[in-house]
Amino acid sequence: MKLFDNIEVAFSLKSDSELERAHFLFRLIQSQPMVRIGTAVTNFAIKAHLPIEGLIRSTVFDHFCGGITEQDCISNIDKMYKSGVYSVLDYSVEGKETEDQFNYTKEKTLSNIEFAKNNPAIPFVVFKPTGVGRFSLYQKITEKKELSNDEKSEWIRIVERYYAICEKAKKYDVPVLIDAEESWMQDAADNLVEELMEKYNKEKAIIFNTLQMYRHDRMEYLRELHQRAHQKGFHIGLKVVRGAYMEKERERAKEKGYPSPICENKQATDINYNEAIRYMMEHKNMALFAGTHNEESSYLLMDLAKKHKINNDDKRMWFGQLYGMSDHISFNLAKEGYNTAKYVPYGPVKDVMPYLIRRAEENTSVAGQTNRELSLIKQERKRRKLE
Repeated sequence: MKLFDNIEVAFSLKSDSELERAHFLFRLIQSQPMVRIGTAVTNFAIKAHLPIEGLIRSTVFDHFCGGITEQDCISNIDKMYKSGVYSVLDYSVEGKETEDQFNYTKEKTLSNIEFAKNNPAIPFVVFKPTGVGRFSLYQKITEKKELSNDEKSEWIRIVERYYAICEKAKKYDVPVLIDAEESWMQDAADNLVEELMEKYNKEKAIIFNTLQMYRHDRMEYLRELHQRAHQKGFHIGLKVVRGAYMEKERERAKEKGYPSPICENKQATDINYNEAIRYMMEHKNMALFAGTHNEESSYLLMDLAKKHKINNDDKRMWFGQLYGMSDHISFNLAKEGYNTAKYVPYGPVKDVMPYLIRRAEENTSVAGQTNRELSLIKQERKRRKLE
């Protein structure tokens, strides 16, 4: 039996009722029309302040999110840690636009560092670039447009937020993962994060950027980053993922008439992803957080670790999956002693809805993902004699 086929380990933390809820949810997500209708109805209900939070909370929210507050997440974090699975607390509020909201996310991330420094179950904190700054300003900088004086001041405040977070991360030795977003704003974030790596990653990787490998230019970027890191003497920390904005990227490229930054098909993305983790495992002074729900890439990384004599629990190598998905990968890896972490999103129900809707849409567009989850859940229901 291959490692990830052990469903008993995969679902060991799920009660019968939680398993039944997962079965219901993934059957729902399987249907594109249902996801579209559900999204529209949910958005309307939240905007109209209809009392549906309880329903969302007891179904999709509790499956994909750890809770509303950090304290809310603790029981889930502790439960997973007992099975060897770590947690990355992710304050998943996005699409905000005001200085107050950006400062609040900064403070939330700083308090997560405090929270993590005394809790061995939480090895990383994370934030999104647009959690601490306005999307359109990142875009303007990426497009190399002239900034007004107000915008220059605004950018200085964004940079200060990044530095405040990274300074504290360095002080308490809590690595920070900085997510990637859409390609047309990403250069501004990449340049800033590289500047932070140069400052804070002198001894080891504390600051991690994110590479979305469905972009066909990311291998070239990785090689160039490696050259610069070698010249300037800093360690590279990277979370490597396939990507989260594919439909949006393709639509915008088509609408604006430029070549799509996305690989031509799934196979090309898989090749790109695997090339990135090979490259990182071959070179020293790099720390890899492999965010993947792909079994083949996970097996490949295990093989590469053996080949390069890297211990399963070496802190330069992490496997990561999203909470509520791919438990057959996470829990079986953890049982073998690999560093494995779940991204645990949290936040107020209405603020986390964009994240949850993206999860549902992603699962619908990657048909194999939902089918696999359902197939594993059905096997476990059969094993427990629930069907």
